[in-house]
Parts: sequence; structure tokens; C-alpha cells
Amino acid sequence: MLDLSAVRGFLFDIDGVFYVGKQAIPGAAETLSFLRSRHIPCRFTTNTTTRSLQTMHAELVAMGLSLDRDEIFTAPHAAVRFLRNEGSPSIHLVLNSNTSSEFAEFPKDDRHPKYIVVGDIGDGWNYPLMNRLFAMVMDGATLLALHKGRYWQVAEGLRMDIGAFITGLEYVTGKAAVVVGKPSESFFRLALDDLGLPPDQVVMVGDDLYNDIDGAQRAGLRAILVRTGKFREGITADSTVKPDLIIDSIADLPKLLR
Repeated sequence: MLDLSAVRGFLFDIDGVFYVGKQAIPGAAETLSFLRSRHIPCRFTTNTTTRSLQTMHAELVAMGLSLDRDEIFTAPHAAVRFLRNEGSPSIHLVLNSNTSSEFAEFPKDDRHPKYIVVGDIGDGWNYPLMNRLFAMVMDGATLLALHKGRYWQVAEGLRMDIGAFITGLEYVTGKAAVVVGKPSESFFRLALDDLGLPPDQVVMVGDDLYNDIDGAQRAGLRAILVRTGKFREGITADSTVKPDLIIDSIADLPKLLR
């Protein structure tokens, strides 16, 4: 059993851990209440790029999940910080319109941008778009991937994520993308800085073996995998990534802290 006696804070994935589809996972709200009662600081991390922070927060509250907006740490949030540190360069957006508003402060260039900001665009992927991005990268632009996820969970099952498109563009251009979301170590460092805690005092809880568990462990955190969301027993058994602990649901976390 993982010893959580020295834990002072948590990082959580949201989708697949606290809810699936539009439904909160049973016991998720109670776990939040327990953490609040213990005054345990948390940050809720997500690679979701199809909705703005404001929209996401409103949806979570509507599901009965009492998260503060300032506690939600998103991949677009990390990208905005990165671009500010780069001196607010020109960008081209490949994003859902709901998320594009979060990049309003940066100059747009649809021909010769410094960075191409790439997130989830659903069924918008096609050869003309890929060739256009290919040409921009070959002309000097850098891919700024909000994440490089393999797949994600919806009510109907697993769906392919944007990692395949990012990897394809890296392959044809020979140029690596800058990845700001999970599993990048920089994303976890930013979240830890926001918590004000060192990695050895924080535990990550997620449903994604690669983005959540492997990413967190590489950043020096211990990590708990939940058997909800995108969890698949076969994938976990066959992987070299080994969580520090596996639990059935986020609802089981409070009994580990009592």
C-alpha cells in the first residue's frame, strides 16, 4: 500500500477521474468535500482543449463538482505562459473556436507564424490542413502542441486523440513539436509551482497511464491510477509504466488518507 502520510497536496486529472461524458463519477463530489475538510490543496489538470476554462468550470459546477476556477490548470493555460515567456510571438491557431479566445493577446499570422498552436479540432483534420501546417513548419514555424495524447474517453468508448497528427507532422518535417500539456515535465512543474509544493509531497491521480502516470513519475511525483475513464486492464498489464497504486475510483481516495 502506498504511504500517503507525507502527502501535502494532490494533482488530479479531471475527465475520466471526476466525470465521464456529462456525468460525475459516483463519490467524486464527496471526495472533493473530504479534501476541502482536510484543507488539502489541489490542482485539477487537464489536456482538454475543446472548451475554454470558463466553459469547463461552468460544466463541472453543473455536475455538482465544486472546483474553483483558479484550481483548474489547463494545457491552454500552460501554452499562454510559454508564449508570454517567448515575448508574445506571432501564432497560427489550430483550435476549437471556444478555446481560441484564450490566445487573443497574441498577434495572428496565417502565413508565416512563429508558432502553430495545435489542439483538438474534432473532425476538422484532413490532408489539406496537414499539408498547410507541413508547409508552415518547413518555412520555419514551430509546432506548439497543447498536448500529445494518444486517446481519450467518451461515453461510447475510446477515441483517437491529436497525438497521431502531431507525431505525423514531426515525422514528415523532421522537427520536434514543443509540447506544453501532459505528459511534459514542464506542465507538471508549472502545476507544482502553482501549488507551492515540491514533487515528493504531491501525488498525481489520473486515468491515463501515459499522460498522467508516466508524466508525473518522470517529474518526480508518485502517481495513482484509477480504474475509471480511459483505464484499460490489458493496456496497464502490458505497459512498462507502473503506477505506485491502482484504485477502483476517486471515491476510494479518502479512506487512504484517514
